[in-house]
Amino acid sequence: MRVLFVSAELAPFAKVGGLGDVAAALPRALAALGVDVAVATPKYRSVTGALTPVTEFPVPVGGQDRTCVVFRGALPESEVPVYFLGHDPYFDRPGIYGEGTQEYPDSLARFTFLSRAALALGPAVNWIPDVIHANDWHTALVPVYLRSGTVALPAQSVLTVHNLAYQGWFPASQAGVAGLNEAGRHLVALGDQMNLLQGGILAADRITTVSPSYAQEILDRGEGLEEHLRARRDDLVGILNGVDCSVWDPARDPHLWAAYSAKDLSGKAENKRRLQAELGLADDGSPLVGMVSRLADQKGFDLVVEAFDRMLALGIQLVVLGTGEPRYESFLRQAQERHPMRVRALVEFSERWAHRIEAGSDIFLMPSRFEPCGLNQLYSLRYGTVPAVRATGGLKDTIHEHVDTGNGFTFSEYTAEAMLAALGRAVRVWRHDPVAWQRLMRRGMREDHSWGRSAREYVAVYAQVPAARRRSPR
Repeated sequence: MRVLFVSAELAPFAKVGGLGDVAAALPRALAALGVDVAVATPKYRSVTGALTPVTEFPVPVGGQDRTCVVFRGALPESEVPVYFLGHDPYFDRPGIYGEGTQEYPDSLARFTFLSRAALALGPAVNWIPDVIHANDWHTALVPVYLRSGTVALPAQSVLTVHNLAYQGWFPASQAGVAGLNEAGRHLVALGDQMNLLQGGILAADRITTVSPSYAQEILDRGEGLEEHLRARRDDLVGILNGVDCSVWDPARDPHLWAAYSAKDLSGKAENKRRLQAELGLADDGSPLVGMVSRLADQKGFDLVVEAFDRMLALGIQLVVLGTGEPRYESFLRQAQERHPMRVRALVEFSERWAHRIEAGSDIFLMPSRFEPCGLNQLYSLRYGTVPAVRATGGLKDTIHEHVDTGNGFTFSEYTAEAMLAALGRAVRVWRHDPVAWQRLMRRGMREDHSWGRSAREYVAVYAQVPAARRRSPR
C-alpha cells in the first residue's frame, strides 16, 4: 500500500504545534509496519540541509500556473522520503502561517498550491499513491479536488482533523483562487463563505481525529460542523496520537542536564535543580508546576489568570513556556515581575526549553477548555512529571485519577475552582506522601504511548477506505 502524507507542518523542518510532531512520527511508524509512505510538505525558508532537486511542474492557482520545484529529503532517523514542494513567492517567508498575530493574507493561495502540488506529485515522480492522507484545513482541498473530479487521480483520501476550531474560512468570491468546479464549490460552501474543512469532511473517504473522546464530543460540539460530522459518523474514527520515542526519552534526551529512567529517578531531581537555577527560581523545596502551551483560551489560560493568586497560595512555583494572545503574554510577564523567585514566563518557542520543563517539573498543568488529543500530557507521563488536566478529549482518554491505578489528577467542570481542587490534590500528595508520588511517576513512565499502536489503527483505516467511498456523500 502506498500512502502520501500531506501536511503544512513537519518537525523538525517547520513546526508550530502538534501537527508537526505527528507528521514526523506517524509516517515513520507506518514505514516500520511495511507501508510504502512518503511525505509532502512546503519548502519553507526554515527547511535547510542536504536536499536533492527532483523535478518541477506547473500548479494552477487563481487561473495562473505557478512553478513547483520539488526537492527530496528524508525524515530524520529513517528512510521515509520527504518531498518539499517549493514556490518561493509563497513559502520563502519568516513564518509558517503568518508573522506575529497576523496570518498571511494569501493563505488560500498558499494552501491551494500545497494541495494541488501534492496531487500532481505522484505522477511527476512516478509513484502513484493508493491513499492520500490530508491533515487539517490547510490540505482539506485534497479530498475536495478528488471527490469533485477537479483532479483525476486513482487515489482515495483520508482526512485527519487535529483541531476542529481551525477551519479555513474564506469569502466565496475567492473560489476562483482554489480553482474549484461547481461540485467542489458546493462542498465548501457555507453561507457566503467557503469553509475548506467542511469540504474535506464531506469529500474524504474516511475521517479521523486524534482521540476517541474528541471524535464523540465533536458530534455534539463540532464548531458548527456537527450536522456534517453526524452524517459521516460511520466513517469517523478517533485514534490517539502517540509519542515519538526517538525524540522524547529522558534516558537519552540531549536537551536535558541529566538522564534518568523509571528505574533510576535521580537524574530528574538534578534536572529540577538545574531548571530552577537557570531560570532564577528559588530552590526552596516547593513543587514546580510546568506549562508548555499556546497562550490561549482553548488552553485554559482564562482559568489560570482567574486563579493565579490562589495557585501560588498552594506553595507552588510556576514556569510557563509559550506564545499566544497578547493579554496572556502581558499577564505572565507581569506575574514574573511580581514574583521573581516563584514564577518564570518564557514567552517564546523553544524545543530545548520544552524538554527541560517536562523533565524538571513535578506537575504538568493542562486545564484545557477542549483538547483534541494533547501531546504534552503524554510527554509528561514519559518524563515522570505527573499531569493535572481537565478531563476533555484526549486528556480524558489518557489521564486517570485513582489512588492505586491512576497516572495523574483530573477535573471535569471548566471552572477555576475545579482546576484549583485538582492541583491542590496533586500538591498534597507530592508534599505528604512521597512514596505514593513515586509510584505515580513510575506508573506513568511505564505506560506505552508509542506510535506503533496508533499506526496499526491507521493501517486499518486505509484498508477500509474502499467501503467508505461507496457510502460517503457526493
